[in-house]
Amino acid sequence: MTKRPAEELLEDVADAGSPAPKKLRKQDQAGGHTSPNGRKATLPQRSRTNSSIAAGQTMNNGHTVDQFLADEHAGNDILAAADQEQEELEEAMVDELSIDENASAMTAPRRQLAPAEGFNDLYLDTINRNLLDFDFEKLCSVSLSNINVYACLVCGKYYQGRGVKSHAYFHALEASHHVFINMETQRVYVLPEGYEVKSKSLDDIKFVVDPRYTRDEVRKMDREPRTARDLSGKMYIPGFIGMNNIKENDYFNVVVHALAHVPPLRNFFMLEELGNKAQIAQRFSILVRKIWNPRAFKSHVSPHELLQEIALRSNKRFTLTQQSDPVDFLSWFLNNLHLALGGSKTKPGSSIIQKVFQGKLKVESQQITAKADAGDRLRFEEAAEVKVEINRFLMLTLDLPAAPLFQDEHDQNIIPQVALTTILSKYDGLRAQEALSQRKRYRLLHPLPPYLLLHIKRFSRNKFVAERNPTIVTFPVRSLDMAPYVEPNPAVQAPGEPVWYDLAANITHEAIRARDDSVEGEAGAKVWRVQLRDRARDEWRMVQDLWVEEVRREVLFLGESYVQVWERRR
Repeated sequence: MTKRPAEELLEDVADAGSPAPKKLRKQDQAGGHTSPNGRKATLPQRSRTNSSIAAGQTMNNGHTVDQFLADEHAGNDILAAADQEQEELEEAMVDELSIDENASAMTAPRRQLAPAEGFNDLYLDTINRNLLDFDFEKLCSVSLSNINVYACLVCGKYYQGRGVKSHAYFHALEASHHVFINMETQRVYVLPEGYEVKSKSLDDIKFVVDPRYTRDEVRKMDREPRTARDLSGKMYIPGFIGMNNIKENDYFNVVVHALAHVPPLRNFFMLEELGNKAQIAQRFSILVRKIWNPRAFKSHVSPHELLQEIALRSNKRFTLTQQSDPVDFLSWFLNNLHLALGGSKTKPGSSIIQKVFQGKLKVESQQITAKADAGDRLRFEEAAEVKVEINRFLMLTLDLPAAPLFQDEHDQNIIPQVALTTILSKYDGLRAQEALSQRKRYRLLHPLPPYLLLHIKRFSRNKFVAERNPTIVTFPVRSLDMAPYVEPNPAVQAPGEPVWYDLAANITHEAIRARDDSVEGEAGAKVWRVQLRDRARDEWRMVQDLWVEEVRREVLFLGESYVQVWERRR
């Protein structure tokens, strides 16, 4: 095969200068430009001959020869347009190369402000509502921080932030869990893309995170019977649901249930905005709203979040790992709620707590002299000075008579009984009691509070042993007349007119032996239950941790009543 002869001499090709850049070529077109090697830089001329192109042949740009000839005849220079396009591409490449070489190779990924069109519900099918539990304290599962916490709606875990270096972002990449909700704002985002999801299908999750009610809905809670179903299909009654006993917090559960069924207090914490109040008030508000939630995912609630705040504020006096006395906790809790809501230590009625529970008590005291006989130690002497004080109270303490020490004729333990009106006679202003070498008598003053808290004192402790009084207190469920224990005041109420109270909640105690072979007097376990009135159905229900059942009103007094909440009849 013969070799094709070269079109140009090698010497001429070697002496040719390198192609000039675009800028120099333009200058050369304008007036000529001398290349660095001293030669005149000229652009190669395009051949206008069409002899080498067969008629009808298709060119690289998709045009036929006939079209090409027509364009040439019309004055359209197609090759010039192609050269211009090539120059633009070269210029773009030069601009890219002109970027700072020291720029970081790792750049932040681009975040989307909104989902792509047609993908508004992307990843929402991965949400698992059965794993969502928003009752526990909002802490990041990695950093344990409570700032800017998001919940993964796929696995239910808490993570901090949603930026490109946050724990939630890494969790989305590692576990392919993409839907997160901000626990403070209830806004839902898709990670790692970063855009917000606005879908009506997520409203049920937002309501479970932070239930909100209208005044009309709250007004109907005590008037219209209502039942609901959780995700598993289990029926429950809003307001009468179980509360998780995490370890030893049953004393806390019964107190919260009792307070959640005091309508003025409940309505306040369900309707008022407490965003600027202390955490203890905010968390109690959320817990009350979850107890009455008709759209809950579970038929029970956990008080973990509020318990953590209480343990912190009480310096671990009340915790979920050690059982405490409900009366001690109730007294501490009411006073701290009062202060958290901006209440004053000196001004009465400065918070909803005092408006609901606070009353006035007159205390008369007289010093017991050494000359007093044993039988006259409690009789007030007319000649001696009587000191009168007006005190305010949130709770009244009732003393039980001493329990019998011996068994009956059938060798069985006697379970004594006493009427509630009998132990209430402590406040009739006639019977005196001895306290610290003083005789005292008490009398309630008008106006009585809308709700009365009565503490039946069952436990006492001396230097040797702690004792429990098992006396049963009998009481009417309705129509308790408090007029005999209130000092008459015609300006407030006509003399002889009754002051009716109805029972709203009753906290009971039950002692359980620690072992079957335990001896008499050995300390056993304490079990706390609460009996609650269902106003909408006029029924009673007993709640013990996660266990809820209906109870007949005729047997309410059979338990060892410890704390009672009485509602004044309007």
